Amino acid sequence: MTAILSAAMFTFALLGSVLWDAPSPPADPAAVHDEVLRRAQVWVEPSTPIEKAKLGENPPGHGAFAAGQVVDCRFKPGGVSGTTPKFDCELPGGEKIKVKYGASNPEVYTEVAATRLLAALGFPTDRMYVVARLRCFGCPKHPFEVLQCVNGGTPIAKCFPGLDYARAQEFTPAVIERPVEGRRIETANERGWTWEELAKIDAKAGGATRDQVDALRLLAVLLGHWDNKANNQRLVCVGEMDSSGNCRRPLAMVQDLGSTFGPNKLNLTAWAATPIWSDAATCSVSMRKLPYGGSTFPDVRITEGGRRFLADRLRKLSPQQVHELFDGARISMYPHKTADARDAGTWARVFEDKVRAIADRDACPR
Repeated sequence: MTAILSAAMFTFALLGSVLWDAPSPPADPAAVHDEVLRRAQVWVEPSTPIEKAKLGENPPGHGAFAAGQVVDCRFKPGGVSGTTPKFDCELPGGEKIKVKYGASNPEVYTEVAATRLLAALGFPTDRMYVVARLRCFGCPKHPFEVLQCVNGGTPIAKCFPGLDYARAQEFTPAVIERPVEGRRIETANERGWTWEELAKIDAKAGGATRDQVDALRLLAVLLGHWDNKANNQRLVCVGEMDSSGNCRRPLAMVQDLGSTFGPNKLNLTAWAATPIWSDAATCSVSMRKLPYGGSTFPDVRITEGGRRFLADRLRKLSPQQVHELFDGARISMYPHKTADARDAGTWARVFEDKVRAIADRDACPR
């Protein structure tokens, strides 16, 4: 079995998916998935100390965009997934990026805030960049609607007969997504991971500790990450394969954090009313009352080590950092119905209430 798994991982490294050459018997894709997940990490020590993280700014690093930058790109027609406005665009150097846009699209705000928070605490996730304007050459006025037409099998020429790369559409607000670098570990049958599957991670096999896994679960509850189907999480191989073709550093990460901060996204009242604990006495958490009945997130009891692991890190964030988190995500630009919801300070106070519910309580029972 070891030889079969090694061959599977080597083939994935070359092609980005698991393929099998006849007449060799095919390995079980689920077994490959489970073997990698068993050794996966969910947390790494952040390169910037938490108390120094600049949550109001775009993430640094290779390929970073400035918040005041005007970005030019060329429309890349093709099918898209999901239900929120987005499209692919090509930068002048040839790199393809994903763009989310629209003032009334809550994910333009929620995903910025959620990814910055996770990254600051040490839970790897994709980078989201706020930009001043994005000029898309060749874009229709409503690109997502055109791409949904393409999804239905209609040729792009019929969905959008006026494709003209000499003209540009401007989008603001807009955010640019850059994924975590690494090979995706997936097959035709296994994409991402479900929250039930986190129980497969084994610290004795080199995977994350139970405390780290429980901290990630608890953080998902704090955010209200209710759209947690498998496709919204990702298994990634970070770095090089070993000599046998096995992934040395598998990572289990959340890749889509748009459906956060309240049921139905960016809902201050609903987020404030959603408790951290379904049963505080036993440190139990649940998402059953959120949309989809919790989706793949099972009812689970959080260990004291997991509660403390997250609490210790959340406590390192200053009130100013938390305020900057929501202000930098530009939540005031969303067409909220109330003045409170347009105020970053109000969101920061709700966040601090949730932190206290995690940190300022008795120890979880063994």
